[in-house]
Amino acid sequence: MKKILISALTLASLMIPQAFAEEKPAEALLHQMSEASLHLNYELSYILIKKNSIEPLLYRHANSDQQLAHLVYLSGPVREVIRRGNEVSYVEPGIDPFTIESGKMVAPVMPMLMSNIDDLNQYYDYVKVGRAREAGAAAQVLRIVPKDGLRYSYVLWVDEKSKLPLRADLIDRDGEVLEQYRTISYAVNSKIADVMSGLQQAQLPEVLSLPKGNVKQSDWNVSWVPDGFQAKDMNRYRMATTGRMVESQMYSDGLFNFSIYVADKDDNSLKGQLVRQGRRTLHSFLNGSHEITVVGDIPPATAKRIAESVTLPAMTSIASEKKSQ
Repeated sequence: MKKILISALTLASLMIPQAFAEEKPAEALLHQMSEASLHLNYELSYILIKKNSIEPLLYRHANSDQQLAHLVYLSGPVREVIRRGNEVSYVEPGIDPFTIESGKMVAPVMPMLMSNIDDLNQYYDYVKVGRAREAGAAAQVLRIVPKDGLRYSYVLWVDEKSKLPLRADLIDRDGEVLEQYRTISYAVNSKIADVMSGLQQAQLPEVLSLPKGNVKQSDWNVSWVPDGFQAKDMNRYRMATTGRMVESQMYSDGLFNFSIYVADKDDNSLKGQLVRQGRRTLHSFLNGSHEITVVGDIPPATAKRIAESVTLPAMTSIASEKKSQ
């Protein structure tokens, strides 16, 4: 009987398609993608599609003595972002070029590149959808889905050969596509490192010394944010246009960000507003003598719940608190 059972199991295993038998879990594929994006020399030519615009972009990456990356906007005024190790330089029209110390570009880079898959795994599920073609190559299709349903999700196309991401669709909770990153052509080649080696000697602006959060403690508190969103430094500053004093704090889960702004109510206050433009949501409302605003890459219902969880003493003024310090 035992021999018959073993023979049956052996026969069943032979009947499984080879491609299916060799498939790895979605998380393992994302780890491969993260490693590939860090260690390969490659370039991605892609377009960012939004509701009312299409932006062509070129992203190059090289791994030599340090991580080198270069993002170029291919239409309109000259705009580019250059990363050398932990220094990122920005060249934008109308402002002087500047460099900050950061391991991440604040730019429309293909989503999930160099992401910490293990950290995101606590708050997102990774699901294999199937196979498809993108940029002329066979790709594995994955979904990155929030476990709590309180944030957006991604559908990701990963090249089966290089393990680089070739396409990413940002999806809201109703299944609507908010943004698409779609690769037109790509290359993996050691010569790209030679092309980018000139960035090592390029004369770029000195690193700016950015002040850390200038508020150690404030009277207002946030009693609820989705799991995984970590608070960054809190800041207080005066708005140039209105002269109002504003306190702000940013939160990030490693994939999406949002910021909370608290200011004294005045004639310029937004008396209740909820707007979503693409991935960006703005929710603002009045709470006693204060205006509370949440802005970020989160669904409107989530932004509303965060804003309404902000608690603060009714009579405390941001401006008067500033004077007392």
